[in-house]
Amino acid sequence: MLLETDLSQADQALLQLGQRLRADGYRFTCVSPATHARNNARDDARQATNVRDVFGWSRPFAPSQMPADQLAPLKRAQVLEHHGGLMASSVRWSTLDDLLLVHSAYPTHACDAVFFGPDSYRFAQVIHDHLRHSPCRVEHAVDIGCGTGVGALIIARAAQHAQVSAVDINPLALRYTTINAALAGINNVSVAASDLLDGLSGRFDLIVANPPYMLDLSARTYRHGGGALGEALSLRIIEQALERLSPRGTLLLYTGVAIVEGRDPLLEAVRLRLAGQAWSWVYREIDPDVFGEQLAEPGYEHVERIAAVALTVTRDG
Repeated sequence: MLLETDLSQADQALLQLGQRLRADGYRFTCVSPATHARNNARDDARQATNVRDVFGWSRPFAPSQMPADQLAPLKRAQVLEHHGGLMASSVRWSTLDDLLLVHSAYPTHACDAVFFGPDSYRFAQVIHDHLRHSPCRVEHAVDIGCGTGVGALIIARAAQHAQVSAVDINPLALRYTTINAALAGINNVSVAASDLLDGLSGRFDLIVANPPYMLDLSARTYRHGGGALGEALSLRIIEQALERLSPRGTLLLYTGVAIVEGRDPLLEAVRLRLAGQAWSWVYREIDPDVFGEQLAEPGYEHVERIAAVALTVTRDG
């Protein structure tokens, strides 16, 4: 198990803050950016009045409002921002079932922001459903583009005998995943820098991914999927993952797709790639309409809707 002494002093401070929040029964469900903005725009929400305001809603606070044993770890972790006479935390803490996860504060403008939100909850449910119904034993699994590490943590807790890798190209994501694993007391997750699967060897019984799928003009790592409408990264993951699945191994891809004139271009690409006898697969819409505000952005002029979808591919044999 990862020991607290293995972490940097800043990461130890964040871990200690998470331990305190969990002991106090802290809970926060992370909402979409649009819902977050509406909540924070209310007249009575301009400044934090409690711990959930600070670490969930990312509202500024007066130092005198924060208990000393919560303010001190923030200082040691170097995640305090100054806003005039007020302060704000550059990290958020959100809950998923009994997991407590650190991630980037709202708004997530930075190129290296680590995102957690409604997609993360849907992604977690896709993994839970698979683990509940799959007869195959998981020995070696990987969470591609792990972000907060939620996929890796769910698998590692369900299959405590398994070797689970959490990989990302974002150093901040790897840092937060390490803290989240330590906070959950999970000792069978290894965290490593990798562009998809390039840094890993071997085959996998389970590959999971929740990649960015937007067209983002700033090309922020956590948000930009590339291609014409954000589909490129999802297609890259499919191509690489299929080559690395063990017999009876499964890819779980939770992503989004821009629907144009009723067409789902990701589904069309999947049908072409998976034609033949080597694969069993299921593709389904999880939610037909997510991030509707994105349709007002450049590049989305002809997009009808953005759908959240899940692809499950199992290698036959």
